[in-house]
Amino acid sequence: MAILVNSKIAKGDAGVEGTWWSLLPFLLIIPLAIWLKEILPGLIAGLLVGAFCLERSLVGGIERALSAIVHSLSDVEHMKVAAFLYLFGSLVGMMQITGGIKGFVEKLSGRIRTKRRLLLFVWLTVPVTFFMPMFRIMLLGPVMKAVLRQFRIDRRRMAYIIDVSTEPIIVLLPAATAFVGFMTSVVAAALAQNDIHEPAYGVFLRSLPYNLFAIIALIIGLLTTMLNIRIGKPRAKKGEEKTNELHGLGLRKELSLVTGEPLHLFVPLALLLGLTFAFFAYDGRRRGAHGWLEAFSQADATWAMLLALFVTLLLSMGFYVWRRQSLSELIYHFFAGGNELMAPIGMLVLVWAVSAVAGELGFTAYVASTFGTWLPGTFVPAAVFLAGSFLAYFIGSSWGTWGIFMPLGVTLAHATGAPLEMTVGAVFASGTFGAFASPLGDTTITTAAIMDMDLMNYAKYKLRISLIGAGLSLAGYVLLPLWAG
Repeated sequence: MAILVNSKIAKGDAGVEGTWWSLLPFLLIIPLAIWLKEILPGLIAGLLVGAFCLERSLVGGIERALSAIVHSLSDVEHMKVAAFLYLFGSLVGMMQITGGIKGFVEKLSGRIRTKRRLLLFVWLTVPVTFFMPMFRIMLLGPVMKAVLRQFRIDRRRMAYIIDVSTEPIIVLLPAATAFVGFMTSVVAAALAQNDIHEPAYGVFLRSLPYNLFAIIALIIGLLTTMLNIRIGKPRAKKGEEKTNELHGLGLRKELSLVTGEPLHLFVPLALLLGLTFAFFAYDGRRRGAHGWLEAFSQADATWAMLLALFVTLLLSMGFYVWRRQSLSELIYHFFAGGNELMAPIGMLVLVWAVSAVAGELGFTAYVASTFGTWLPGTFVPAAVFLAGSFLAYFIGSSWGTWGIFMPLGVTLAHATGAPLEMTVGAVFASGTFGAFASPLGDTTITTAAIMDMDLMNYAKYKLRISLIGAGLSLAGYVLLPLWAG
């Protein structure tokens, strides 16, 4: 789910005629990341090459690259995401040092004795963590990581179960999520652009059954959980996982001396969940919503959750002090926990910067121009899904892909007579694939960081599974219009 994307890539750069040069940054990132087994060098290389293409000089290119990073950091929406990640890491740090996570693991071990029950527990938490992928990952990741050794579960498999129960579910929910408002808005804009007088929310609702990738990904995830099916090798090959045992050694020794106290986990999480719902309703009503569902749909999801997290931190700090926890230790681990997530935050900043530079190179215009109106209507949903999935994988953003491809998809459907709802569903499916499978997606980056996995190895593990769902989805988009016709 990269839920936030630089406005330039979402809207395109109308003044730039895209050429194949606009592909260079993304064509460098993935191969370099696979070769070096690190995504950071690839992101830097992609950013510099894109900046050089814009400026055509060494100094100018460096200045342009740095400017893109600064602008990404100064973007309000980006800062909300970065602040949420850092502060959530801070909350986890405090829950760890007070024994909250350790106490929960000890309690869980007495009640859940099998791997399948533990994996089912991940799915059972969906009803209270469904409104945003990042929120769900940040809640479950630290706790599930703590029980891996006890149950001897491949951490890639655990991370995959958490991931597949986030965005593929959230994009299929018709209300009360962080996605509904944005998804409806891109449909409304595309309908208005083509002078189609239909309620956008109605089109959005009718498109949900045609988000084939989300549905198939969920089926695969549920089957692998219920039937205890392993995908891929049970353990990574030698050298694929992080092997430096000195990383975090001091913290592990410190936490081994902490007394487990489940209440120190349950109270902050209960506060966070309750306040999140409250601030969703508050922000939505402030924006003119009348009912609860309408309030959840209209609220600024990131801002509401950031407010809830900030208040939770204040109340939790007071609760821990009241429980006679050391204030100096709490402050130290507040910053230590936040600093644990500086790596994924840094990667996201570079992803945003690369996306902005590619947008200035005309990436949007080039991708759109390669799929003209020459397609027969029967194949429009399949073509839109295929092209959108390609784009989404390289930019790692569902919202960015929807913003780029929804106008194109609706225009092609309107011009060729292709089924409108199916085409809209195909656009949403392509973005879902990219956000789920791409190593540039914020959920992939965050999950890998929280679960202490090598990012590219985890992304390759997910990609193998995701391609099965994408292939079946593409077949569905080819066959469904033929069957309907």
